[in-house]
Amino acid sequence: MNILLVGGSCSLINRMILKLRKEGHRVCLLTGDKYRHNKYERVFEKYEFSYDCENLNDILESVNADVTILMGAFDTNYHWDGEERETVPFISHLVNILVSYSMTNKKRLIFLSSDEIYNGNYTEDIKEEEPFSGVGIRAGALSQAENICENFRVNRGLDIITLRLDHLYNIPKERKDVNNICADMCLNCMCDGHIKAKTDHTFSLLYENDAVEYIYQFIKTSNHKYSLYNLSSNDVVSELKLATMVQKAMGIESNIVTFSDSNGRCVLSGNRFEREFGVHAFGNLEKNIKDMVSYMKKHESVFLKGDDLKLSWWKKLYEKWKWLIRTLFPFFENLVCFVPFFMMNNRTVGSEYFANLDPFLLYVLLFAIVYGQQQATFSAILAVAGYMFRQMYTRSSFEVLIDYNTYVWIAQLFILGLVVGYMRDQIRIMRLESQELEEHLHRQIVNIQDINESNVRVKEVMEQQLIDHKDSIGKIYSITAGLEQRMPDEVIFYAVEMLGKLMKTKDVALYNVVNKDYARIFSASSQKARSLGNSIRYREMTDIYDALKEQKVYINKKMDEQYPLMARGIYEGEEVQMIVMMWGLSWEKMTLGQANFLTVVSYLIQNAVLRAQRYMQALEEKRYSQNSRILEPEAFESLVQAYMKAKLKNLVECVLIKVDVQNSEYQKTDEQMSGYMRDSDYMGMLPDGNLYVLLTNTTREGAVIVQDRFEKNGYKTEYVEMMSVCHRE
Repeated sequence: MNILLVGGSCSLINRMILKLRKEGHRVCLLTGDKYRHNKYERVFEKYEFSYDCENLNDILESVNADVTILMGAFDTNYHWDGEERETVPFISHLVNILVSYSMTNKKRLIFLSSDEIYNGNYTEDIKEEEPFSGVGIRAGALSQAENICENFRVNRGLDIITLRLDHLYNIPKERKDVNNICADMCLNCMCDGHIKAKTDHTFSLLYENDAVEYIYQFIKTSNHKYSLYNLSSNDVVSELKLATMVQKAMGIESNIVTFSDSNGRCVLSGNRFEREFGVHAFGNLEKNIKDMVSYMKKHESVFLKGDDLKLSWWKKLYEKWKWLIRTLFPFFENLVCFVPFFMMNNRTVGSEYFANLDPFLLYVLLFAIVYGQQQATFSAILAVAGYMFRQMYTRSSFEVLIDYNTYVWIAQLFILGLVVGYMRDQIRIMRLESQELEEHLHRQIVNIQDINESNVRVKEVMEQQLIDHKDSIGKIYSITAGLEQRMPDEVIFYAVEMLGKLMKTKDVALYNVVNKDYARIFSASSQKARSLGNSIRYREMTDIYDALKEQKVYINKKMDEQYPLMARGIYEGEEVQMIVMMWGLSWEKMTLGQANFLTVVSYLIQNAVLRAQRYMQALEEKRYSQNSRILEPEAFESLVQAYMKAKLKNLVECVLIKVDVQNSEYQKTDEQMSGYMRDSDYMGMLPDGNLYVLLTNTTREGAVIVQDRFEKNGYKTEYVEMMSVCHRE
């Protein structure tokens, strides 16, 4: 299924992504913000667009989701500190999404609400039909959102479900994630040793994992009886009892501070959901609290680091009144500039050279051009005041007032200032409108480009999946034919090579299980594939071992860098004989379909390897000299050639050394030196009649150790190039 999640980054949406990926669904994400790139779990496709973008229809049409989930009450794009400010965009964005959804997609939509729409004291569990009783603007906004969803469902015939989550809680990862009553109590206890609890408040807590499982029931079901459900654990607890549980789990000296409030018993009834789906909460409140306390105490510095970072009093004052400062600053600047212009005017009065210069007029024009009408008016008032003050040096106020020229000058000053200021304001408005239009068109172009790129990526993935599906029979035949044509010594190297081509990765390793604990590398196609080392204790790799034990494909969903991205065992009966490991896979390849494909290929390799082993055992008497581990020339040359070809393809590391010993001493050499070699090393003769040792998965530097062992026992050795001793293709 195609699932579209709509919401900002939070623990709930990330857990939803992990759940849906685990179940094999293709998850797309609409983040709701074009410019703030938050951290999310990996999804098939991410659309970083705002909810009010004009290309929302194109996004929904491109995704073509079978189920769309709106995070609603848990959408972190909305900061409810300023409830009045957030209500308008919350409702308008919801309407915009619903309109686009109704025009492009008639499939299921799920809206997540919360218990906040109820408040007060209810003697019985609150059923879905109970009318709104919440307190606060946010509660009213959620109730209005529920009504809008219901209206769209009824009037437009849409499949819309509203889910109310009852007192959702989770284990916070950092301080900003502390947004539930349990985490608040833990944090308060860690900060000052006090836990606040209301004596008259009773509720039911819903763990995040349970909520995800509940929501998933509505994703996978084909039918549902109602459009509104309460999701509750039905595990009723009082706030005082919860505080006691937190205090016990903290294990430190702390006090419970009790107080009464208007809140009473407020528990959502989950009976409707349980009767229809038969699903119950599996989380244990006490255990979850212990896990939360354990995590928060372990990362105490993360949760407490912000306590001492108090703002100074002047910074607090600035943050509170910065809007007023920004408003008054132009007036202050105007007053400061008035002083030099006033002094300049005093100097020009009576001057022979500057008699026709009017500094006050320049002053008003300056602020009209820079700030517009408002400051032009203020500067004109100051200029008139300065002019009147200067005139009274030589004349009385009455003479100034009855002077006709005074009013002409004032009129000139105001008209010129207001006209210039008005023109400046209009030009600024036109420029802003033009800039806004340009930015709007640019955003549209960028959005269309992003959507087109996303569609291209999705198209390429779909095309490749279709091609892989159509070609799978041909590929399987080519593998089978290739394995049948290879010599037994070459089968495994060829299998590693073919695995890399089929899975489209350059990093493939094949480990041979030596005993129940260890596995030794047989072949690897790159340095990355050799990153685990030549020998591993595969039983200690718990996740991989658990999958191998059940004969399943291991997929590294946690993206643990210590593990390969995919792994599969090759079995003989119930016993693991070899382990295939792969790195460098694209995210699109880490799917259930690719896991099944790897299983089929592994079975083919398994059969070929077992046949090769049985063939080798049948010819063992012919391959080895009597009573020794020394291979006969024909068998040893075939083996060296196989390793030489694999080395040229970077599938294996190996070294060939020559042992200087007489033919009559071969038996003695084998008896003496076999204990100094690994089971994966080979000793044999080549057509030139000399004795050689093939050291597998060994570099030239590592071969020096083996050479030293031979020389300590009286045998001279020398490194030889494999090409120089192998003549057959």
